[in-house]
Amino acid sequence: MCVKNKRYAASLELGKVYRTLRDRDAQQQRMRRVVDESGKDYLYPTDWFIDLRLPPAARQALSSISA
Repeated sequence: MCVKNKRYAASLELGKVYRTLRDRDAQQQRMRRVVDESGKDYLYPTDWFIDLRLPPAARQALSSISA
C-alpha cells in the first residue's frame, strides 16, 4: 500500500494497493518495482510502501484482476 508519493502524485495514489514485481537488484538498493497508474513498472523507494498480508481469497481475486 502506498504511503508516500512525493513528486509522483499522478503516478501513485496514497492509500492504494499496488502490484509489485520481484527485483532483487532493486531490493539491494532499497527500491521496489511497482506497477503504477501508468500500467508500467517503475522503481520507487521501499519506504513509500507498506506490505500487506492478504488472505488467500483476496490474493486470488486481485491476481485475476491484474492479470
